[in-house]
Amino acid sequence: MKVRIARLLLVIGAAAVPALAHHSFAAEFDGTKSVKLEGTLNKLEWTNPHIWLYLDVKDESGTVVKWQCEGGAPNVLTRNGWTKDSLKVGDPFTVEGWLAKDGSKTCSARSVKLPNGRSIFAGSSNTEYK
Repeated sequence: MKVRIARLLLVIGAAAVPALAHHSFAAEFDGTKSVKLEGTLNKLEWTNPHIWLYLDVKDESGTVVKWQCEGGAPNVLTRNGWTKDSLKVGDPFTVEGWLAKDGSKTCSARSVKLPNGRSIFAGSSNTEYK
C-alpha cells in the first residue's frame, strides 16, 4: 500500500512540474517595448516548451552583445515553415519582439527574417500586442 501511494505521489509531482515551469508572456516580457535585433546566430536550442535563439549583436560602438530570444514551441514553428536547420550557427538574421521586464538582453520573438530574406512568425506567446 505504501509503495502505491509513493508511486502515485511521484506521478502527480512529475505531472505538475511542466505546469509550474511554463509562464505567461506578461510575467516576463513588456508588450509595450518592442525591439529589432540584427545579428548572427550563436546557438539554437530547439526544445520544448519554447525554442531559444542566441545571437551576437553589435551595438553602436561595434562591441558584440549577447542576446537571447524565446520563440514558440517547436511544433508550432514547424507548422509555420521552420525547421531546426532553418538557421545555422553563424547565419545573419533579424528578430523582432518584445523586451524582458528584468532589463536583461532577452526578448520574446515575434518574427524572424531568415538569411534568405523570408520572414516567418516566431511563435511568441504574446496575444495582447500583435
